[in-house]
Amino acid sequence: MTAADRFRSAVDDRDLAALHDLFTEDIRLYSPVKYRPFEGRPSVLDLFKVLFRTFEDFRYIGRHPGASETSTDGVESPSEVLLFRAVAGGKQIHGVDLLHMSDDGRIKEITVMVRPLSAVQALGEAVLAGLIADGTAVTPSDR
Repeated sequence: MTAADRFRSAVDDRDLAALHDLFTEDIRLYSPVKYRPFEGRPSVLDLFKVLFRTFEDFRYIGRHPGASETSTDGVESPSEVLLFRAVAGGKQIHGVDLLHMSDDGRIKEITVMVRPLSAVQALGEAVLAGLIADGTAVTPSDR
């Protein structure tokens, strides 16, 4: 089972413990709702707690096995793309999770792309509200 398979299963099951084991300690998640990445396993797991509450009818609908791609740290690494659909804030979302793997097979970077713009805005508002409700600091420069 690949890291992408394990990630998909953990998200489907809303299993934060499985995600914890799958992420590198220094994972980065680039989100469409925040300018700066979520950095580090605790921060990314906090985001997933909010996402699990925010998304309705979340489902993966496809997969594109990746070749080696260069992640933002400039290192070429194996990658995969998972396509998803969901609803947030009453808006239908189409999106992709681009996963970059570390040498040990765990996930070191996730880039999330979402469309349409109205869904990005609804998702951003819902995630921000969830992060604030959980006491996670979000500064104006993060948005």
